[in-house]
Amino acid sequence: MTTARTTRRTGGPGRPGYDLDSLLAVAVKVFNDKGYDGTSMEVLAQELGITKSSIYHHVSGKAELLELALSRALNALLAVTTEQQASTGRNIDRLEYMVRRTAELLIVELPYVTLLLRVRGNSAVERRALARRRQLDSFVSEVVVAAAEEGDLRPGIDPALTSRLVFGMVNSLIEWYQPRTGWSAEEIADAVVQLTFSGLRRS
Repeated sequence: MTTARTTRRTGGPGRPGYDLDSLLAVAVKVFNDKGYDGTSMEVLAQELGITKSSIYHHVSGKAELLELALSRALNALLAVTTEQQASTGRNIDRLEYMVRRTAELLIVELPYVTLLLRVRGNSAVERRALARRRQLDSFVSEVVVAAAEEGDLRPGIDPALTSRLVFGMVNSLIEWYQPRTGWSAEEIADAVVQLTFSGLRRS
């Protein structure tokens, strides 16, 4: 597990320095553009305009950068399950809240969630991330099943399929959403909720 590090600024003379957050933001962009396996520390140093040794002031290597990035996405998504509206009330309302918050978070943390959704378990870091993601999937599936048992889903809708389809739609935002589209996170979340729950809720 990655341990907390003291944030320091780095950078050569005449070049902007980087704290850990800004270094991580650049690394995530490069990972998404070139692929994690296709990104070397040399490539990262070139993109940042600093030496590799400057990067090592903050992290032990690119694996730690990957773990920090995936943890940022997962921590945000898993935190939703502990929020009051996701943990109390009728399950259909809990589900609607989680769909809305997940859509909002995906947009706010777009590069980080994009990276998370593209991992395939090719390393120990990725396998740990996928295990945590399965915890989230399991939590959501249980809420969908409970909503069906409470009679709040349309008859004939399979809960497992529902969970995959609904969050598949939310996750598809990484493929097309760009901030320059002009739609806010709230507007996107409203549209997702309206499309989803007008078809799910029992009338």
